[in-house]
Amino acid sequence: MKNLLILFTITAVLSSCVSSQVYEDLKDKNKSLRAENESLMARLDGTSNSNTDAYSVANLQKEVANLTTEKTRLAMELAAAKVNMATLQASYDALEANSSEALTENLERNRKLLKQLEAKEKALAEEEARLRTLEKKLKDRSQRVEELEGIIAAKDAKMRALKDAISAALTNFEGNGLTVEQRDGKVYVSMENKLLFDSGSWAVNSRGRQAVEQLGAVLAKNTEIAVLIEGHTDNVPYGGNGNITNNWDLSTKRATAIVEILTENSSIPKDNLTAAGRGEFAPVAPNTSAAGKAKNRRIEIILTPKLDEINKLLNEM
Repeated sequence: MKNLLILFTITAVLSSCVSSQVYEDLKDKNKSLRAENESLMARLDGTSNSNTDAYSVANLQKEVANLTTEKTRLAMELAAAKVNMATLQASYDALEANSSEALTENLERNRKLLKQLEAKEKALAEEEARLRTLEKKLKDRSQRVEELEGIIAAKDAKMRALKDAISAALTNFEGNGLTVEQRDGKVYVSMENKLLFDSGSWAVNSRGRQAVEQLGAVLAKNTEIAVLIEGHTDNVPYGGNGNITNNWDLSTKRATAIVEILTENSSIPKDNLTAAGRGEFAPVAPNTSAAGKAKNRRIEIILTPKLDEINKLLNEM
């Protein structure tokens, strides 16, 4: 009976280590064995009291042997269940480890991809900002170019009108050593010295004064025009008397004489006027003939529109 109780105890202990299904099966088996044990105990007690014969004892011993065999079988099943449980646990642990490792790798890869995406988005935003800035600059520059073209076109038109006005004012002198041309956005008024000065002199004669005064009347109505008066000579060295040293000096005094006549017109801003002597160093014809030398002996008046607006726009571009 002691062995039988030990068997039940071992069975109960072992049943706690197996899976729930195996445990339930063993539990049912234990209840059955308990009931059978109680029945046997009752029968044993009855046999002892009534002096049952040896046949009944033999039957009990046989049943005990059967129970021992059943215990052994259950122990083997429990051991097998433990092995299966261990195998399943190992498989689960391996799967969990692999899943955790894969999850960690995926998370790390996703973090790297996210950083790359954020970097690309940042670079794209910066590029878009630069593009917007360039587009704005391009738009501003295009607008300034249009303004510049408009100003230049307006100045060209004004210079054409000025050239026509000067030609009309000096029409009586054209063909007498006076020409009026427009080129490179400027107006050039050229007067040969025979129209203005006596030979070797820098004093303007009466006919020359009349031409300069009529030119001045046009300039007085165009106060935004810069006026450069250049004196030119041929290559024959100066041989006159007085305080003139050379052709350069003579050309400068002749240019200054024209400026003095123009300044008599108070409507012409004096800061618009510049006198310069070029001597024989800017000829327009060869000095190998009398006609060529006559062309080179001249006063050239160069009229230039003031470019303040244009320079301002160019500096802003």
